Amino acid sequence: MTTDILTFGCRLNAYESEVIRSHTAAAGLDDVIVVNTCAVTKEAERQAQQAIRKARRQHPDKKIIVTGCAAQISPELYADMDEVSHVVGNDLKLKGETWAGLTRNPESASVIVNDIMTVEETASHLIDGLEGRARAFLQVQQGCDHHCTFCIIPYGRGNSRSVSIGDIVNHTRHLVEQGVNEIVLTGVDVTSYGSDLPGQPKLGEMMKRLLTLVPELPRIRLSSLDPVEIDDDLWRLIAEEERLMPHLHLSAQAGDDMILKRMKRRHLRQDIIDVAKRAKDLRPDIVFGADLIAGFPTETDEMFENTFRVVEEADLTYLHVFPYSEREGTPAAKMPQVHKPLRKERAGRLREIGEKKEAALYQSEVGKQRKIIIEKNQKGRTEHFIPVHFEGDVPEGALKDVKITSYQDGQVHGILTG
Repeated sequence: MTTDILTFGCRLNAYESEVIRSHTAAAGLDDVIVVNTCAVTKEAERQAQQAIRKARRQHPDKKIIVTGCAAQISPELYADMDEVSHVVGNDLKLKGETWAGLTRNPESASVIVNDIMTVEETASHLIDGLEGRARAFLQVQQGCDHHCTFCIIPYGRGNSRSVSIGDIVNHTRHLVEQGVNEIVLTGVDVTSYGSDLPGQPKLGEMMKRLLTLVPELPRIRLSSLDPVEIDDDLWRLIAEEERLMPHLHLSAQAGDDMILKRMKRRHLRQDIIDVAKRAKDLRPDIVFGADLIAGFPTETDEMFENTFRVVEEADLTYLHVFPYSEREGTPAAKMPQVHKPLRKERAGRLREIGEKKEAALYQSEVGKQRKIIIEKNQKGRTEHFIPVHFEGDVPEGALKDVKITSYQDGQVHGILTG
């Protein structure tokens, strides 16, 4: 039997849930439900608490263990819930001995939580998590040293800490030997990679060494990047390394200077535009995604329009749009708030332009030859992360050549050519 795990929040949490699954299986914990929580908004916490109560009603004989960012930040809140047997901190959830200890001593303390701000290690077993068989995510960095005014995540994940280059290389080789053809380097603040390591290697230097030492790795991607922290080595890789996919996701958040300052971001509006232009000059076919928050406190119509226009000015395509949500304990929650209906309306406008940008990109691909990595349900992703539907039975994770034949009804279609 495998442990039931309910996962909330970011993709990072999803892959950490797989680490938890392997540890609970090794520990013989098959009579529990683990709830891996998110703390990014109050709504995320409400959903987790609702799921905990539902799990108790549906499985009255199973123990419920709560972990994740919300559990790390507010352990007593979850420990006080009648449905919860144990609360496990965000650092300790990734250690096999934590789950083994619960097997040996099921009556151990109900709250098992460290001071996350004192944690310095990034456990090597944390690094690899497979998304089916299509690609693997390597968590090369954990935590964040920056305190954006809307974000409480540093208190859930601790200070920034990096995985050694040697460990990253070894794990990549292991995954490639297993047949993985695409690696995604990920972290909470991945562009801060290396600041805590001897010699302070930057993200680009680490990637350059990784690609040199593992030449058999076919494809590599990056998760969200801070626009002002792309180092010189990474710029050279963007320009010259074909194995680095032409798809960058920027942690933009807004396109108005005053809002960015009130968010306590490290970039300004022009930085987003300049980074996109530089990348396009180096690699003309590159496409961009971006995180954007609509309706941040004090945001006027004019400020929002600056964010709306930056989508076109920086040629952003894949938009992850969030209406601002107050998070208790953050400075932004104390600022003058934008009415919630207006936040939703602005988020809707951003999503609409994002859909139009995606449709234009997909239409422009018709007639082109691309290489896709096969996912499930006869779908693959091109170098630019475009989903392509095809006919045929191909093993998940394989790399195949495809000709894009049409874009209709919101889907890109192609024919396998090799």
